[in-house]
Amino acid sequence: PATMIVCKTRKWGNSIGIILPKTELDSLGIANDEEIVVDIHKKDNPLKEMFGAGKGHDLRGALKELRALMRSKY
Repeated sequence: PATMIVCKTRKWGNSIGIILPKTELDSLGIANDEEIVVDIHKKDNPLKEMFGAGKGHDLRGALKELRALMRSKY
C-alpha cells in the first residue's frame, strides 16, 4: 500500500536529496540500505491552493474585484 510522506529537498553536494522522518520509516518497517520505490510529485504552492491560479490569472483584476466588493459591503 502507498504511503504519502511530505518532506523537503536539501542540497547534498551537487545533488538534491530528501530526508524521510525516522518515525515514518519505522512505522513502515523500512531500514537502512533497503530498496524502496519513490513516486515524486511537486507540492502545489499553498497560495495557489488558497487563491487559485491558472493561465490568464490576473492579480490586478482580482485586487480590483476585491476592492469593489469591500466598498459595496463597508
